[in-house]
Amino acid sequence: MLAEKKLTAPAVSPRYLVFLLALALLISYVDRGNLATAAPLIKSELGLDEAQYGLLASAFYWTYVAFMVPVGWATERFGAHRVLAIGVFLWSVATLLTGFAGSILALLLLRLLLGAGESAVFPTSSSLISTYVPEQQRGTANGAISFGYLVGPAIGTFIGGLLMAQWGWRPVFILFGALSLVWLLPWFRFSRQLKVAAVTKLASAAPGFRELLAQRGLWGTSLGHFAGNYNWYFILSFMPLYLVDVREFSMEGMAWVLSSAYVVNAVCAMASGWFTDRWVRSGRSASTIYKGSMVLSHAVSIGAMAGMMVLPVKGAIACLFLYEIFLGFCSPATFAIGQTMAGPHATGRWIGVQNFCGNVAGILAPAITGLLVAATGNYTLAFLLACAVNVLGILGWGIILPKVQLVQWGEPSRGS
Repeated sequence: MLAEKKLTAPAVSPRYLVFLLALALLISYVDRGNLATAAPLIKSELGLDEAQYGLLASAFYWTYVAFMVPVGWATERFGAHRVLAIGVFLWSVATLLTGFAGSILALLLLRLLLGAGESAVFPTSSSLISTYVPEQQRGTANGAISFGYLVGPAIGTFIGGLLMAQWGWRPVFILFGALSLVWLLPWFRFSRQLKVAAVTKLASAAPGFRELLAQRGLWGTSLGHFAGNYNWYFILSFMPLYLVDVREFSMEGMAWVLSSAYVVNAVCAMASGWFTDRWVRSGRSASTIYKGSMVLSHAVSIGAMAGMMVLPVKGAIACLFLYEIFLGFCSPATFAIGQTMAGPHATGRWIGVQNFCGNVAGILAPAITGLLVAATGNYTLAFLLACAVNVLGILGWGIILPKVQLVQWGEPSRGS
């Protein structure tokens, strides 16, 4: 058992911190999702087929995944505020330069740079929330964070889609990349308060990496995160194409439908975060609400994916909204579970490992979907696979994940 640790953080406004983090997440999802919104135009201009586009869409996740664990380590070693600033700068530049790309190779390289920069956002934001936001307020904080990254695709798809329909895709990437850089101005001013917290602890107070990897909870969250992300990235990467090519939507119509669905998702995430805090403050189990919402979301997703595939267009759109509603309800728990179990000393690495595993789905979902659609000429197998992956989510969140509570680092893991 470790000796008692005393953690004193500088005086920081949790609300303003969460606002800036939510804004960073919003920006990151606008920038990563622009490729999907522009897909019909880019495919036409560069002569890409579905398999080539799927490869291009998955390239972001090669570096996003590869850098996730090192970024988690760097977050705890050099300070989350510094690592996040570097990440935002890199992905903003990558977005801006995409507007000048003239070949699939150039797009591929810029997507790799974008992924490397955005790998910083979840480990750093989770570490900052775990350090500066009281536990009884983390549901609302994670709800706001979820709102940011869930409403990002709505804004990017709606505004980006409408602007691309008028101007083409290149000016929109340049505009969005330049606007993303502006976020650094308030962050540089605010982050002066986010110096490394003064910590009085034993040298071994932070758990070693081997001890971290021995936690059953880490692997439950990682498997569940993978399953949720497979469905999310399948929708994010290919739903614009599916609506335009198969359901015969216009660019404007596609932008309206998807942006509306993403807004509903984001609003549900905010509501879920508020409700979770109310639940916890009433004395009821955080573990029950966290695990229950995750399992329910995956169960609903099985039916929603099937409905999007086989129902007439109105029923398919209703299933899309149903999926987005339940995804929003479970979103705050995705990272709140790791923040609660890991604590301030290990959240950066825990979320780094969890997000590494979870975002392998970002590599697989677009690439596999592209290959299946190119090989079969339809989306049937792609939707069936998305349905099946939800079973892994139920297994991870519902069975492998133990009770959600702070791990007593230094004691043997009951689940290892």
